[in-house]
Amino acid sequence: MRDERLIYTLAPGDCPATVGRGENTYRMDRGSFKITERTLDYRALRVSEIQVSGSKALVAFDRGRAVLTADGDRLDVSLEDLDGYNRLIITLPATPDEHVYGTGETFSEFDLRGVKTNNWVAEHENARCIAKKVFKTTIGIKDGTRKEKYSNYETYYAQPTFISSRKYFFHSDTTARSEFDFTKKDRHILKFDSVASFHIGFGDDFEKVLANLTALIGRQPPLPDWVYDGVILGIQGGTGIMESKINKCLEYGTKVTAAWIQDWEGRRVTAFGKQLQWNWEWDRDLYPALDESIKRLKEQSIRVMGYCNTFLAIEKPLYKIAKEKGYCVKNKSGEDYMVTITTFPAAIVDLTNPEAVAWLKEVIKKNMIDFGLAGWMADFGEYLPTDAVLYSGESAELAHNTWPARWAKLNREVLEEAGKLDEITFFTRAGFTGTTRYSTLMWNGDNHVDFSIDYGMPSVIPAMLSLTCSGFGVSHSDTGGYTTFKKLRRSEELFMRWTEMNAFTPLMRSHEGNNPDLNAQFDASEKVLAHQAKFSRVHAALKPYIKAAVDYNAATGTGAVRPLFFYYDEEKAYTESYEYLLGRDILVAPVLRPHADTRKVYLPDDEWIRFGTGEEYTGGEFTVKAPLGETAVFYRKNADNETINVIKQAEEFYNEILS
Repeated sequence: MRDERLIYTLAPGDCPATVGRGENTYRMDRGSFKITERTLDYRALRVSEIQVSGSKALVAFDRGRAVLTADGDRLDVSLEDLDGYNRLIITLPATPDEHVYGTGETFSEFDLRGVKTNNWVAEHENARCIAKKVFKTTIGIKDGTRKEKYSNYETYYAQPTFISSRKYFFHSDTTARSEFDFTKKDRHILKFDSVASFHIGFGDDFEKVLANLTALIGRQPPLPDWVYDGVILGIQGGTGIMESKINKCLEYGTKVTAAWIQDWEGRRVTAFGKQLQWNWEWDRDLYPALDESIKRLKEQSIRVMGYCNTFLAIEKPLYKIAKEKGYCVKNKSGEDYMVTITTFPAAIVDLTNPEAVAWLKEVIKKNMIDFGLAGWMADFGEYLPTDAVLYSGESAELAHNTWPARWAKLNREVLEEAGKLDEITFFTRAGFTGTTRYSTLMWNGDNHVDFSIDYGMPSVIPAMLSLTCSGFGVSHSDTGGYTTFKKLRRSEELFMRWTEMNAFTPLMRSHEGNNPDLNAQFDASEKVLAHQAKFSRVHAALKPYIKAAVDYNAATGTGAVRPLFFYYDEEKAYTESYEYLLGRDILVAPVLRPHADTRKVYLPDDEWIRFGTGEEYTGGEFTVKAPLGETAVFYRKNADNETINVIKQAEEFYNEILS
C-alpha cells in the first residue's frame, strides 16, 4: 500500500509468477533482428508460505523462493533456487484508465497502453522500412501520418523499465530480451528471457517517481557550460569547407558554439552515401592543418567535435593493431567477427576484454582529447551478434543488450580519467540499463529527412519523452534528420522547422545527412541562414534556463524535456505525444506538418503566455498562427522572476529582424 494506492497483493495459494525454459534463434541483418522463440515448458510458482520480518519478506513457492526488501519507497525482489529455468513471467494488476511509458526510446508511440514491446537493442531503421519509404516517395505517396504495426518497429535504446500513471515504476535487472504486454485492461504481462531480480518504486508525484528510479539506475552529469552557447554546426568535407561555412554563419549573426565534423577520420563513399573511415586517427589529407584550425577557432570560443564508434575499418592501421593483439570480437571459428553495417564489413572491439578497452581508451585520449576535440558522437552499440565469442566467456545473447552501456562506460571513463568531464561531452545513440549512469547525452538517431510521424521530425518528440520516462533526461536530435535517399531528401522548410524545435531542446546541433548533396543545409539560402541565426540566438539566450533544467536532471533525474502529465492531472496530458515541457515553465508545440502556417495546441489548465507575442491563454485547445519563422511556444505566467527575465531576453532575439 502506498498513499492509498494498492498496487499488488500476495497470499498463500496465489500464483504471482511463472518460470520456464526456452531458447531463441536470432537472425541479424545490418543491426535489425528477426527473433524466433522455441518454448520448452512453463510452470506456475504457487505461494506456499510468507514470512515477514521488519523490512524484509520471504515468499516460499512450491519450488524456489523470492526475497522482498523494502528500501524507502522502493521494493526490491530477488528470486532464488530457480536454477534450470531461463524464462520468467510476472503479472502486475492494471486499471482500464492507466497509462504506461518508457521501455527505452519509442518513436511511433509515447503512451504504450495497448501495445506489446520487444525490449531488444537493434537498429531503429532497417532495409525493409527504408525500401518501403523509397518506393512510396518514388511513386508520389507522401502520407506521413500513417503508422505501421507497433511490432514492426525496433529501437536503438531498449530498457526493461516503465513508469505508470499510477505513480510507480518497474525495472528489471535482466540483460536478456524481454516483452511487455500492455494490451490487457486489467493486467500487465511482463515476460523475460532470464530469471532476474526486479524493482518496483513509488512516488507522491512524477518527479519523485523519476528520482526514485534514477537513484537506482543512475543519472547523467551536468553538461559542459559551452554547449548552450549557440548552435553546433554539422559540417563535412575538409578544413577549408569547415572554416568557410563557420564564417558564413558568423556573417549572418549566428551564435556558433562548435563545429561537429564527423568525417575528421576520413570519408568512405558507398551506395548508402558519404560514410566514414572507422579508423580513429586524424585524416590529414581531408583535413589539412586541422590541429591549427582547432586552436584558432577556440580563440573565438568555437569548439570542434568529432566522431567514433565501436567498429574498426579492416583496411586501416588501427585494425591491424587490434587484430595482432586479439582485441576484436571473434566468431565460432576463432576469427575476427566481420559485421556488415550498410555495404561494408567491419570488426568490433571486444568490450569484455580489459586490455582491448584500455587500448581503445588510449586511442581516444591521444587522438581525440589531446588533439583538441571538445566532444564526439559515440555511435552504435546495437550490432553485437548473438553467436559471437567474447573474451570474457559471457553468452553473447545475454551481453548483446549491454553493449551500448559498456560503450558509454568506456567513453565516460575516458573523460573521468583525463579529468575532462566538465569540459568535454559525448552523445550516444544506443542504450540499455547502465546507459543512464554512464552516457552524458543522447541523440535520437537516424531520423528521416521528412515530416513522417514514425521516422521523421515528429518522431523525435515521443523519443525524447520516452527516454525521460526511462530515466535518461537529456536528449536531442539531428536538426533536419539524417536518412536520405533519392526523392527522400531534405527541404529548406523541413530544416527550418526542425531548427525552430531544436532551439527549445537541451542541445542545438545539425547534421548534413548520409547524402549531403541531396539535402538543404543551414547555408542553403540567405533565408535559411538568417533563420538559423535567429534561433541560435534564441537558444543561446535561454542558456541559464536550459542549463538549470539539465542540472536539475543531474540532481534529481527529472528530465530537461518532460511530458505534460508530470504536472497536469488531465486526460489529454497523459496522451499528448507531440508537445513537451522544456524544464518546468516552457511548453513547446512545434509545427510538424509541411506547408502549415497554423498549429493546433493543447494547453493544460494554467496561465500561459505565447512566446514572442505576449498573448495570454488559459487551459484548452487552440489553433494559433505559426508561419515559417515562428513556432508555438508558451511559458507559464507564474514562473519565477529569474525565469521570466531569461525568457524576455530570448524573446528580443526571436522578434529581431536579422539581415
